[in-house]
Amino acid sequence: MSQTHFGYQTVDEGEKAQRVKGVFDSVASKYDVMNDLMSMGMHRAWKAYTVAVANLREGDRVLDIAGGTGDLSRAFARRVGPTGRVVHTDINEAMLRTGRDRLLDEGLALPTTICDAEKLPFKDGSFDLVSVAFGLRNMTHKEVALAEMARVLRDGGRLLVLEFSKVAEPLRKPYDWYSFQVLPRLGQWVAGDAESYRYLAESIRMHPDQATLKAMMKTAGFGHVDVHNLSGGVVALHVGIKC
Repeated sequence: MSQTHFGYQTVDEGEKAQRVKGVFDSVASKYDVMNDLMSMGMHRAWKAYTVAVANLREGDRVLDIAGGTGDLSRAFARRVGPTGRVVHTDINEAMLRTGRDRLLDEGLALPTTICDAEKLPFKDGSFDLVSVAFGLRNMTHKEVALAEMARVLRDGGRLLVLEFSKVAEPLRKPYDWYSFQVLPRLGQWVAGDAESYRYLAESIRMHPDQATLKAMMKTAGFGHVDVHNLSGGVVALHVGIKC
């Protein structure tokens, strides 16, 4: 069996999906609290920027991949209005259930489905916009997932990938210290799980940098790709337009 990485570990490809599932099963109930603590609230600004760049219109069709607790799905639904459609998806049932319940509590009943980004259950050209926020780095075959995202987009449709990326050099050492010394302790304190947050820190380092991901998106069928570095490259928003 082929092998891949799970953080800094090398594992069988079939094992990775189960181990990632275990991480998010563990953190689902505390995910939003931990996001606020880990990013000092900055994740809200990163997502708000993504929504602004999406520039959605009434009636647009949107697919939110790895939508988790529903932050982007909620914001997109408000933009596309009653004539639009936002499909909220995740491969992890615990995360998806947490997000669905939050959306329902706010009066939003969106189509919600468990699905694997490498095998999307949607027809070609079904969406005007596809988004994936902080989920691509956990996918085993990123190139396959990106090609699937291109497939379900209409020609001229856009893919937004919001993901941790390569930070600017002056920030590297303090960022590494924070990631490997502070985050696992926060995870233990708030969620009772240091190891899952150690994995998250490692997975960021194993994710393609800005230029590499841009090239991967072009290979997958996006003729034009813009990269927006946020917070000194801690996070990058890649915006691809399907040819």
